[in-house]
Amino acid sequence: MKLKDIKKNLNHTLSIVIFSSLVNIPTTISAQEKVDWDLVKRGEESFLSELYQKQAVNVTWVAGSHWLYYQQSTPKGVQVILQNAENRVRKPLFKDVDNFVQQYKKLLGDSSITRDNLRLYSLQMHNNNPNVVYWIKSGKTFAFDLSTQKLSFAKKGLKHSYLEKPQKELTRTTHTADSAFTMLGDQYNLYLRDNRSGQQVQLTTDGKESASYCVRSAKKAIKEGNAAGMWWNHIYIYCMIDDSEVSDLYLINALSKPRPSLKTKKMPLPNEKGVRQYKVFWCNADTKKWGVLPINKFKDAVLDINYQIQDNGILFTRRSRGVDTLELCRLDLPTGKAQMLIQEVVKPHLNITLSGYKVIQKTGDIIWWSERSGRGNYYLYNKNGQLKNRITQGDDLIAGSILDINTSNNTIIFAGYGTEKGSDPCYTYYYKANLNGKQQELLTHGDGTHELSFSEDKLFAIDSYSRMDLPTVYNVVSIAQPKKNFEVIRRSDEALKAVGWQPPKLISLKAADNKTMLYGLMYLPYNLDVNKKYPIISNVYPGPQDDQLPRSFTLDDNGNQSLANMGFIVVNIPPRGSSPLRGKDFYTYGYGNLRDYPLADDKHSLEQLASEFSFIDLSRVGIYGHSGGAFMTVAAMLTYPSFYKVGVAASGNHDNNIYIQWWGETFHGLNGKIPTNIELAKNLQGRLLLMHGDMDDNVPYASTLRLANAFIKEGKRFDMLILPGKDHSVWGNYFQNKVRYYFKEHLVSPQKEDINIINHQ
Repeated sequence: MKLKDIKKNLNHTLSIVIFSSLVNIPTTISAQEKVDWDLVKRGEESFLSELYQKQAVNVTWVAGSHWLYYQQSTPKGVQVILQNAENRVRKPLFKDVDNFVQQYKKLLGDSSITRDNLRLYSLQMHNNNPNVVYWIKSGKTFAFDLSTQKLSFAKKGLKHSYLEKPQKELTRTTHTADSAFTMLGDQYNLYLRDNRSGQQVQLTTDGKESASYCVRSAKKAIKEGNAAGMWWNHIYIYCMIDDSEVSDLYLINALSKPRPSLKTKKMPLPNEKGVRQYKVFWCNADTKKWGVLPINKFKDAVLDINYQIQDNGILFTRRSRGVDTLELCRLDLPTGKAQMLIQEVVKPHLNITLSGYKVIQKTGDIIWWSERSGRGNYYLYNKNGQLKNRITQGDDLIAGSILDINTSNNTIIFAGYGTEKGSDPCYTYYYKANLNGKQQELLTHGDGTHELSFSEDKLFAIDSYSRMDLPTVYNVVSIAQPKKNFEVIRRSDEALKAVGWQPPKLISLKAADNKTMLYGLMYLPYNLDVNKKYPIISNVYPGPQDDQLPRSFTLDDNGNQSLANMGFIVVNIPPRGSSPLRGKDFYTYGYGNLRDYPLADDKHSLEQLASEFSFIDLSRVGIYGHSGGAFMTVAAMLTYPSFYKVGVAASGNHDNNIYIQWWGETFHGLNGKIPTNIELAKNLQGRLLLMHGDMDDNVPYASTLRLANAFIKEGKRFDMLILPGKDHSVWGNYFQNKVRYYFKEHLVSPQKEDINIINHQ
């Protein structure tokens, strides 16, 4: 919701803020410095999830039917409810839960099931017949007759009636199907044996460490089962990943026993010459032709092969190193020749999260994702790469993943973003569209993020949706007639509210350009006193591959609610450039400016909130984040040193020039040094805690050490904690409480201290 509307929707406690501002009641009293740790605990996920699960409801399909079921705790025990998707008939599975439990104990000799812990999984029916329900437990198949309420062992096995057969694709094999040829491997190279003549020939000689045609080291012995590729008729194909020129990342495991040990990992860095290469080896055993195919086209291309067979060929994509060109190609297996079918060129870079394609197996037609209109949509091509039409429609639509392709009625079901008015544009909705592009319908209704679960015949779907202030709601939707939908049940938050839980507030406000809308969350202390002033903490993550804001119901996201219960206002507001789900202009906003792009939006957002809510103390601003969020935390503190007073940065990529190649080259560009936090070290004024795991092989902790070295050179006071044995995921009780105490000690009641400890300033 927009800031101008949020006051109407906040709870009674917040309404006092409005009243106090109208009658000019002073709001300058600071929030109490003493922490109520019991209140903090009552905001933690570990505490809340147990309460929430006691009222858990999970709706799922009864296999082989249009019936769904869910289990619910009642005063008479756990009851299993059946509901028909076609006519909405609802009925309990058991008339008497105790009677069923006794039958179960007698039949199986198992007394572990009681009326209160009854859990049945994978229920099934035969041919949509609701009179008998089957399930498998402890390797035995049970049948329960609803009319007689009798439980028995099933007299016949369960059958499934799936409509589609698995698609044919290549799989790794040693021998051809007719056993005429066998592919052998030694330590690195391939050998072909003609089993009819016994003749054996070596095919490759360039295999080596980190660039092998084999699946495992076999020393010098030539063995069966060691070749890494696959056969199609008498054609052999293998895509080898060559990391031989990629330099190593070194980590010392200080906790290994009896002595510290070295861990080595290949890790290419931005703008390095030695990066991963792809080699596609092809062999026609009949014609005795083989070799590495010249299909890469781009220097340092990234290849992705689809091993599903289509007209004696397979498809693959090749992507330029600059991530601005993607080509879909077809490789003819008998000849080894490649043909480009579709080319996508996007400046400054492709949307690597959503770009892709699907093949319609029945026709060979290709569904291709493209941003040619500025918004991501699907387009239909024939198997030869000729455009037929645009499929998905809508000026604001961003098309997401395809969930289903129905060749009977020529429709697709796909995720979509950005078209539902008044809703967060990153909420997931689902749509049905005709392949000819002439009709498109919304399948999922309700403000929130949706998930679909189909019945086996895909005529109906369970639509479950939620958002951060709404526990999951379960609907049923008819795929043929989407307007015929109904609610089955929704999860309750009564047990949560009974212990004082409050959901975070959904907020929307404008970015620093005063035009672009941003969407986020605001966490308030359970015991908020609107006549007091509270420090505000921004929990940040800049993207660009993901903004990490939860859109479905989540308890204590990232510890933000429990942190708020210490006496803070905590917000999470993704900036421009943070999400690939909002169109090219939004997504590529930070291109070429990988350090600085999110900073103004975060500061502007906090200023807007403080102008609206008098209990926010803008003189005490904190910021924290993990990984890219840590990088942003430090960049913000060093760019606006008088604004952000306290920061905690964990596992941060403070120097993206020594971070993974794809990140820097995709989001900043080629042939240019990426700005670092190190260059701004002299600007530090606030209190900053750096944390990093010493076994982080995602963001090497050398990045944090280099930043620390820069602070030392500038004589700056900072705090640092290296977490022994921790990888990129540093979350844990110690880590979480370290964050809490740091903000408590330096933001709740800050003391004036020298920041420069060399010159005592």
